[in-house]
Amino acid sequence: MKAMILAAGLGTRLRPLTDSRPKALVEVGGRTLLEITLTRLREAGVTDVIVNVHHHAQLVTDYLMVNGNFGLRIEISREDDLLLDTGGGLKNAAWFFLQRSTQSDEPFILHNVDVISNIDLTRMMQFHRERRSLATLAVQQRESSRQLLFDDGMALSGRRIQSRPDEIARNAVAFQPWAFSGIHVISLRLLKMIREQGVFSIIDVYLRLAGSSEIILGFPADEYHWRDVGRLSDLQQANEDAVQAKLR
Repeated sequence: MKAMILAAGLGTRLRPLTDSRPKALVEVGGRTLLEITLTRLREAGVTDVIVNVHHHAQLVTDYLMVNGNFGLRIEISREDDLLLDTGGGLKNAAWFFLQRSTQSDEPFILHNVDVISNIDLTRMMQFHRERRSLATLAVQQRESSRQLLFDDGMALSGRRIQSRPDEIARNAVAFQPWAFSGIHVISLRLLKMIREQGVFSIIDVYLRLAGSSEIILGFPADEYHWRDVGRLSDLQQANEDAVQAKLR
């Protein structure tokens, strides 16, 4: 099974820690965010990973080499000149998933490097396969300035951004807002449906495809621990969580 880790961000909200290193190499509980994510993916059965890089890119490459790629086959997708956002980054790395593909629609995992969670990736993958979804997004009912809207069958129907009118991709009797958790399972065939160019969000792709009656589903993940460590305050709390976990 394959996966991609989105790790190219500048990590501006983690400064000054990211002045001299990429966000992926910031540590929680004595382990880098990249190691934590790679370990989670390996435990879920992933064998091949591509990591996109930009800020202090060579440090990531060197770190992986020194650590023997943590027992995985790892490729690097460089975004040297321009950060491509989540959609552009995935499109730039599409070759990795399409080469030597043994199944025409084998799903893969897309995972933000600054997300720490115990969301069951195996269960999420099973959910995705059973429902023959084009993409499945881990979501939770929590406060967020950006939320995705789903119908009562958890099909993606729109987006809600604070202080803006709702963006509706497909009609529904009622819309439920859920916060996205930065973890996706994506069917291989979606890569050939991406027509957007340059810098763009993968959420824009999902909304366009949902509007064309493609099945984009939310995977309810309220029962799991989840933390975004993109800010210094969140990073501090994650380190406190790690200390408490060791004391138990």
